[in-house]
Amino acid sequence: MPKNSTKILFLMMLISGVLISLCANSWMGVWMGLEINLLSFIPLLSSSMNMYSTEASLKYFLIQAIASSALLFMIILKMNIYEMFYLSKDFIWNNLLLIPFLMKIACAPLHWWLPSMIEGLSWFNCFILLTIQKISPLVLISYLLTNSKFSQLLIMMSALIGAIGGLNQISTRKILTYSSINHIGWMLMTTIMNSNLWLMYFIIYTINISVTMHFMALMNAMYISQAFNSLNNIKMVKFMLFMSLLSLGGLPPFLGFFPKWIVIHFMAQNMMIIMSMILIMTSLLTLYYYIRIFYTTVMITNSEMLWTKTIVFNKKHSYFTMFNISNIILGMLVVTLIVLLY
Repeated sequence: MPKNSTKILFLMMLISGVLISLCANSWMGVWMGLEINLLSFIPLLSSSMNMYSTEASLKYFLIQAIASSALLFMIILKMNIYEMFYLSKDFIWNNLLLIPFLMKIACAPLHWWLPSMIEGLSWFNCFILLTIQKISPLVLISYLLTNSKFSQLLIMMSALIGAIGGLNQISTRKILTYSSINHIGWMLMTTIMNSNLWLMYFIIYTINISVTMHFMALMNAMYISQAFNSLNNIKMVKFMLFMSLLSLGGLPPFLGFFPKWIVIHFMAQNMMIIMSMILIMTSLLTLYYYIRIFYTTVMITNSEMLWTKTIVFNKKHSYFTMFNISNIILGMLVVTLIVLLY
């Protein structure tokens, strides 16, 4: 959480922009909420401590401005043909309105801006970009997305690009970015299934990525080599980090496997065999580059590097670690019991 009062103000405006988009009863109100959200996130990106933040904020502004202008153009065009408050069931209009929202959440093939931009951000801004900034576009996508060849093509491309793109990366930020693109494919599948299921998937994804980014920020691990050689004196934090990574990849019995289990069950019931095979295989690819980091760090390397932070493991860190261990390991069991009782 930022300690600067100005950044706290912009963070509150960012959240209010999300709420305006969610509570709007017209597409113009949605556009206004997205613009408030955009203009309040730009000052949060700028930082005098990071020389790449200006470039990242400019890239983000240009991409989001293009998406917002395209959305405004679609809204005006829709007003000339239909009523403003009328949500047509025409698949062509729905697919056209989907494109700006897909660009905002960096869904493939409109993902090219996110990996290059993410390098210039702090871990807190990365967390906002990969979680909070996706809430309102995903809600609006859930209103429009239907089971069609267009949506299945988007899901397949997001899953494949998110899995293959992270294989040759050495930056931990880019690995989490491509993992996020892969998770977007799963989220789009959940929006086809049920309007509430994607929310559960998104909450579990947010828990996993918040734990991962918290420990990445503690270790100051910008690259894989830094994660290899850090925290050899505090094994619990290192194991906690990699358990959160395995949960993020969807390995059973961790919490991240539960929403994927439901999606696989739905696709099996609806005979979506090819789609389920693609999602499962790409999820295994994301698990591969997580397990590659885990195996090398725990089993092979055992040395300290000079550029990593020295962490004083106090009671606050120990409580946070134990809380997240219980969430990630026991979360699958608890959620399964809740569903069975329900």
